[in-house]
This record gives sequence, structure tokens and C-alpha cells, in this order.
Amino acid sequence: MAAKKGLGRGVDLLFNQEQVEEKYFECEIGNIVPNQYQPRSHFDEASLAELADSIAVNGIIQPLVVVANSDGTYGLIAGERRLRASKQIGLQTVPVVLREIKSDDELLELALIENVQRKDLNPIEEAEAYEKLIEVFSYTQEQAAQKVGKKRSTVTNRLRLLQLPDFIKNDVLQSQLSEGHARALLRLSEDNAAMKEARDQIVSKGLSVRQAEKLTSRMRQTRRSGRTPPPRENNTIPASFSHALITRMTNKLNSKVQLIQNGNRGKLEIEYYSLDDLERVIDLIAGE
Repeated sequence: MAAKKGLGRGVDLLFNQEQVEEKYFECEIGNIVPNQYQPRSHFDEASLAELADSIAVNGIIQPLVVVANSDGTYGLIAGERRLRASKQIGLQTVPVVLREIKSDDELLELALIENVQRKDLNPIEEAEAYEKLIEVFSYTQEQAAQKVGKKRSTVTNRLRLLQLPDFIKNDVLQSQLSEGHARALLRLSEDNAAMKEARDQIVSKGLSVRQAEKLTSRMRQTRRSGRTPPPRENNTIPASFSHALITRMTNKLNSKVQLIQNGNRGKLEIEYYSLDDLERVIDLIAGE
């Protein structure tokens, strides 16, 4: 019965209790291969050190989740922070739960879902995980939300963060800006220069989220009333603006959208997944 204790909510969502009890064992760290589908791209060293100290005192409360590879190693589905922290303190073995999967697609899906359910995933990394679920598995935002046990509004708000330029997304990844600050900066999404100016003020003055919202609202109002946008030098929609349009339509329709350009012409493709879904999309477009 010791295998059932402390398994954690993330594991319970992936396995029934009987399966967990049968496939729980101590695995040599050297036999565990990091997950190629890991959605986390940034590992804070200070946080890892704290986790390592905790493991040294209390042990690993929640086991890692792995899949058996054909060469005798085990591929990591979830628990890379625990694995890294365990290596730091010189552990030779860690508790694992073995998960059987049928394909790389299932491995990817499980890795994304399990990691998104963890509270310490960065908002940008979480948004990228949602985007991958939607792109790879053709999920709507509603379906992606159901898969990870989140509200659809949470998925929508996270996905909007991907409209930000890279320098803002990097600030969020490095925890220099919070998700609230990033959302405030989205109000200036059509003007990267204004966004950079606002970002610099937020960081240099240590503005709160509320103060950042007031700042970007003022800047947005000034931009609207003060000048007209410069004429485009060509008819091609910039990639960043195209991505913003696609994200906006995807959020509105809960369907995969593609924008195909041909000079100053093009077409907008909207996917539907059943006749009922087609009717739903048409009703949204028609405003019914």
C-alpha cells in the first residue's frame, strides 16, 4: 500500500489506482532519459536548489512518470524538475510510475497535459503547450481546456500571450514581468515601439499590474487620438500581425484558422469537425 501514498493529483489523472500500485518502483536515475516533448523551457536554478534541499530532507513525495523504451531505458513523461534536483543531491534511484503508451502522439499529449496541470509552469510555456495541443491534435480551445482540467477562458487568456513579441515573452519566462503585466502590454499589440516603451517604464519604475494597465490605457488613447498609422510599403501582412489575426479568429470561433496570402489578396480557411460544428461556426460568423 505504500505505493499509493503521496502519488499526487497529477498521477491520479493519468492512472487508476490499481494500475499505479502495480507499476510503481524505484528506478536508477541513469536509466531515465529526459522527455523530448517537455513543454518547460526555463528551469530556475534557485527554485531547483530549494527543491533539492526539500528532497534531501523529505524524499520525493510524488513519483516521476515514465514510459519503457525498447533499449531498456525509461523515457520521462513528467517530473523533470524532480529528476534534476535528485541528480544535484546525488540520489541513485527515484520512485517512478510506469505508463504504457501506444504512440509518440500519446506521449506528447500526456507530457503536455501532465505538465500543464502543474502550478509551477510559466504562463508562456503553458500557452505554448495549449497551442501545441490545438495544432497537433486539432483540438478546439474548449477541448484543450477539458483535457487539462482548466476553464476555456483560462486557455484563451494564456493563448493571447503568444501575440506578444519575443522580448516581452522572454521577460515573462524570466519572471521579470508577471502575466498581469503582459496582459496590460497586449493593449499595445499593434505598436511594438510603444510596447517597448511601456515595458521599460514598468521594469524601471517597478510598476504594479494596476499601474501598468493605467499606463498602457493612456498610451493607447494617445496613439488613437494623436496620429494615423503610416501607410504600408507593401501589401503583405506582417507575420506578427497575421499571427494576431489568426489567434483572434481562433479564439472567437474555437476552430483552427489559416490565413493564406497572395499579394494583396488571399483567403481565410476555417476548419470544422462535424456538421453541428459547421452550423455553430456559421452562427458565430452571422452573429446569430
